[in-house]
Order: sequence, then C-alpha cells, then structure tokens
Amino acid sequence: MTTTVPPLTDPAEPDPEPEPDPEPDPAAEVAAPAVHLRGLRREFGTRAVLDGVDLSIARGEFVALLGASGTGKTTLLRILGALDQADAGTVLVPPVRTVVFQEPRLVPSKRVLANVTVGLPRGAATRETGLRALAEVGLEKHADAWPATLSGGEAQRVALARALVREPQLLLLDEPFAALDALTRLRMQDLVGDLVRRHRPAVLLVTHDVDEAVRLADRVAVLRGGHLIRDEAVAVEHPRDPADPAFAALRARLLADLGVH
Repeated sequence: MTTTVPPLTDPAEPDPEPEPDPEPDPAAEVAAPAVHLRGLRREFGTRAVLDGVDLSIARGEFVALLGASGTGKTTLLRILGALDQADAGTVLVPPVRTVVFQEPRLVPSKRVLANVTVGLPRGAATRETGLRALAEVGLEKHADAWPATLSGGEAQRVALARALVREPQLLLLDEPFAALDALTRLRMQDLVGDLVRRHRPAVLLVTHDVDEAVRLADRVAVLRGGHLIRDEAVAVEHPRDPADPAFAALRARLLADLGVH
C-alpha cells in the first residue's frame, strides 16, 4: 500500500494564493471523444453482424453511417443507445443519449407539449423548457394539439424536440426522414443540421440515403460484412450542392462501396 504524505509547511507562512481556474478551451471541448468503440462484436446465432468495429465520434461531430439492409447499422445504433448489448469489445458512450427513430413514436394519449417533456420533472420550468424546444422546431403553436392531428413531418419535429429537450451529449438518428416525402425530407434535413450546430451533441445518423449522408455529415462511414470499410471526412464546402464535383465524387465512391454502380 502506498501512502502520500503532504509536504511540510511553516505554520507562520500564509497559505499561497490559489491558482485561478484555467479558461475552458472550446477547441479541446469539441475534440473530446463522446463515442469510443473498439473491437465491437455482435452475434445473432452463428452470424457476426458486427465483427470488430472501431469507431470514434467527437463532441459536436456529425457522423453518418451507410450500409445495405441487414448489415448491422441499426444494431450498432441500438448498442450505443443501450437498447442492445455487445457480445465483445469496448463501448464508451456519454451518459445522456437520446434516439429519434423512423417513426415518431409519440404517445397518442398525450398532447404535443406533454410528449416533448415526458420523463422530465414536472413544473413551470419544465413547461417553459418544452415550449422553447417546440419553438426551435417551429411548432410552438401546436403545444396543445393531439398527435393524431399532426402531419408526418410535424410529428417527426415533435420527436426531435423531445430528443433535444434533454440536451443530449449523443444524439442517435435511425433513418428519421425515411417515411417523409421528398420536400419535407429536405426541410427536416436543414432543420436537423441547424439544431445540431446549435446544441453541439455528437451525432450518429443511420441512413440508406447517400445524398442525405453527404449533405449533413462531417464524416461518412460505410458498414459491410460486419466491418467499417470506409470512414471518410466530407471535404465539401457548405452549403453542399449535389452538383458540386466534390459532392458527386464522394457520392460515387460511397455508391461503389454499397455495390451500386
């Protein structure tokens, strides 16, 4: 056993002035890892859906994950969200995580505001917090509406407000725009991009849409055969235009990874 002995001091001498706390470094905060996966393995029967996956996501970083159906994208997301367990490997995630699914999953017996604040402590401050979250997604006037009266895009915006009202350190998006029409999907993509820049969580977006991945993400990863076969930064200037040669070149590489030529 090791014991640490404090240094001797002269009782006649005054205590030294405490050192001021260092100023926080925004760059260091953004670079701090929020997600750290090493050797992640998940088996179903004799099949390893995830077989030694390594992935890190920094705070404030947006990563899109592509892959064909059945490649384990949603399984990986569910493990990060504590909805499933890994069979092997290291999984380090922040304590505050929220998930937005393809279906809004609103509680039909609760009004919109109650859906946003479900699980939060009750009180005036909670109502104000929920109303601010609804205002961020443009639905503050729908606070007392029932979920059945909402359009698909409105319901998904409520689900997004519900996720962000908790100020998550990790936001998990499981194909949240797949059921929306093309125009609503583009508007939701713009909204999510704006909200993520404002709240700065780490983000993992699972999607089948290559253009969506390139349009939104800082990095795009491709999962195939249980492994990440690509993890590439998106070096395309904002606002990202599919007609940009750099956008088109990355899209072509990703489609080739997915077996689409």
